Amino acid sequence: MRKFLTTLALITALTVTFPASYAQRNKNKSSRIVPVTVTSQRGTDTITAAELKDYLSFIASDEMEGRDTPSRGLDTTAKFLAMNLSRWGFTPAGDDGSFFQKIALRRDYLEKAETTVQLNGQTLVMGDDYIPYSRPANISAPLVFAGSGWFVKSKNIDAYKGIDAKGKIAIIVSPPDGLPRGITRADLTGKRGEDYMTASEYAQKQGVVGLVFIPDFQYLANWDRNRSRLTERGVIRVEKFQNTAASIASGNPAVNLVLLPQIVAAPRLANGLFQGEKQSANAIFDSIYSGKVPDSFALNPEKQLSLTIKTKSESLATQNVVAVFAGSDPVLKDEYVAVGAHYDHIGVGLPVNGDAIYNGADDDGSGTTALLAMAEALAKAPQRPKRSVLFVWHAGEEKGLWGSRYFTENPTIPLAKIVTQLNIDMIGRSKKEGDTNVRNANLSGPNEVYVIGSKMMSTELGELAETVNKDYLNLAFNYRYDDQTDPNRFFFRSDHYNYAKRGIPIVFFFDGDHEDYHRPGDEVQKIDFQKMEKITRTVYMLLWDVANRAVRPKVDKQLPVLLTGG
Repeated sequence: MRKFLTTLALITALTVTFPASYAQRNKNKSSRIVPVTVTSQRGTDTITAAELKDYLSFIASDEMEGRDTPSRGLDTTAKFLAMNLSRWGFTPAGDDGSFFQKIALRRDYLEKAETTVQLNGQTLVMGDDYIPYSRPANISAPLVFAGSGWFVKSKNIDAYKGIDAKGKIAIIVSPPDGLPRGITRADLTGKRGEDYMTASEYAQKQGVVGLVFIPDFQYLANWDRNRSRLTERGVIRVEKFQNTAASIASGNPAVNLVLLPQIVAAPRLANGLFQGEKQSANAIFDSIYSGKVPDSFALNPEKQLSLTIKTKSESLATQNVVAVFAGSDPVLKDEYVAVGAHYDHIGVGLPVNGDAIYNGADDDGSGTTALLAMAEALAKAPQRPKRSVLFVWHAGEEKGLWGSRYFTENPTIPLAKIVTQLNIDMIGRSKKEGDTNVRNANLSGPNEVYVIGSKMMSTELGELAETVNKDYLNLAFNYRYDDQTDPNRFFFRSDHYNYAKRGIPIVFFFDGDHEDYHRPGDEVQKIDFQKMEKITRTVYMLLWDVANRAVRPKVDKQLPVLLTGG
């Protein structure tokens, strides 16, 4: 592992060295499949594989320490983006005349010496018997078993049917994050809070005072990692997302709502909880995989679980990077084509083959770099687009779409003025001929890209994207993940989602899942820069065409209820 540089030294070095790096780039432009006469006026040919490699080699370097949210490496990357935007003449669109939209965070730590869990007066061992979430608690209550904990009207699932859970601690087999086995997004029809509720939401509505999660075997296999994450490093939250009612109303399925004191039970605690009850712990664990969850029931009323969880907090911060390139039309310049990517990744983690830095070259260093190259192309183009262009590099996407949620809830320009949002998240990897790795089965090819959501809200936008592509580089657009019932749920898993929810038509460009997703192997040397150049240029040309249209793309379809979160 290379020695880390300090933030100040990095930025100082960059200011001096990057112009020299630019001067050494390969000046040979890649050939176009279908020539477009306007590309020189738009500056498209300045977007090259060599330029993209220059940028990404810094953004996904070991010195950025995996760009976790928050972290020194993420802050350094933000300063690098802002430095370039400033010298290219972009208008800051963050807070107080800066390129940074500050996001206040809070880290909650456990006061481990003052945190105890007791079952019938017997003190349990933190980390061995249970893992607590960092939410204060001082409760002692009887228990109920509440199945998955969910309410799903379309599946006739009512976790609390036939039991009185008010004032009790509920034991549930739902995972702390995500959907329980047997429930898919297709089942979540109607209005959230009425026709379906998550385990946390429904428990709160039932008057439950605490939750005990029975984990699946995957969680148990990663017990040490989860223990470290929750008991040592603490839990980080966005301060403005603390309003529970507002969080539920937002309907964002990517947000893990921690509404009640929660612990995850290890097998020994689970055995103690169900000892002498109508269902054994083994039966409960088995039900997680069979999908045949036992009916809810009240445990022996003499059995009491006591939770005393003490926490301490510290204030932290991160930032979105936000900039505007002003349009040329006196009227249309007040409207914006938004382009976005997330510049964070998951930081430093468990080592794999001796490498503990999760560089995130593809995820989403590729999108971060593509946006930067498009910004440079705009700045150097002989002409300006008619509409303005809004660039947002989102922080905290890996934490649950934090940056895009924060921006769309606290916009620095009116959301009604955004005519389209183009999102780039992972465009740098290609499936090689003869690759039989099952984890690369759905990775797109060198001339292929997954296009998600382009036709869901605006027929015009979908048709425009296809026309631009066919008239230019003619990439293979793959619409596989527009399937609303696809189990990968990629539509929900990147920042465009928060724009689409607010009525802004989107297009999401994505290369597909691969063997190095969220692993240290997501490195610069594995990037297909020729493919990355082609996709970046295609998105850039689409940006221009949307920006120069006489009218904004018409929203002629409502986003399907299945894709809104209620």
